[in-house]
Amino acid sequence: LHIWPRGHHMFMALPNLDGSFTMTVYLPKKGEDSFDLLKTKEDVMSFFKKEYGDSVSLMPGFEDEYFENPQGRLGTVKMSSWNFKGKIALVGDAAHAIVPFFGQGMNSGIEDCSVLAELMAKHGDDFETIFDEYDQWQRPNGNAIADMALENFIEMQEKVGNKKFLLKKKIEQVIEEKYPTLYRARYGMVTYTLIPYSVAQKAGVIQQEILDELSSDISDIKDLDILLAKKLIDEKFVPFLKEFDVILDRFTL
Repeated sequence: LHIWPRGHHMFMALPNLDGSFTMTVYLPKKGEDSFDLLKTKEDVMSFFKKEYGDSVSLMPGFEDEYFENPQGRLGTVKMSSWNFKGKIALVGDAAHAIVPFFGQGMNSGIEDCSVLAELMAKHGDDFETIFDEYDQWQRPNGNAIADMALENFIEMQEKVGNKKFLLKKKIEQVIEEKYPTLYRARYGMVTYTLIPYSVAQKAGVIQQEILDELSSDISDIKDLDILLAKKLIDEKFVPFLKEFDVILDRFTL
């Protein structure tokens, strides 16, 4: 994965099995540096040379491909309820109109089905109760992954070029490897565990507090105070895990 972060827009390359890359540019629809301003091949070439210059020589004919491929639209939809009178429930893609930057679309739908299956086993044919409990449990998780996907988009287009952000990522990797049963990064919680999205979202807030403190007075990972890291994890993160009955080893896939 390669990203050209530019603040309010970005260019991304995703690898294919044949060794090529699929390139995607994310721009505002209107205004500065927007799709609406790229009307000709010359416009596209000029924009890419200015913003993503080192990519141009690697993409022969890209200005033709730009106009041969469609423009998509990213959006997020949240509902006040996923349940209508025990007769209709939103499941899968119908419930998860979110941006794709956490890669959780299929997983979200599978989790919906898993929750429904458990509730059907518990309540039989009482779909009013089933759908009500499903809505109360799963909709907060759906909202959480929708929010986190947007946050990940901001990280990708703004923060991955920021030195302090990259330092925090290095710190997180170190403490995660050092204390695997006490600390798991939010991204890892979402992607590699069965911890509910809403719990992972809350965990991320505490983790940012820890990383902010650990990175506040250093500029290099070699200066990380690992003893302070353990102290902060014990004081702030371990109580959170206990509150939500999260045992990282047990939840790991």
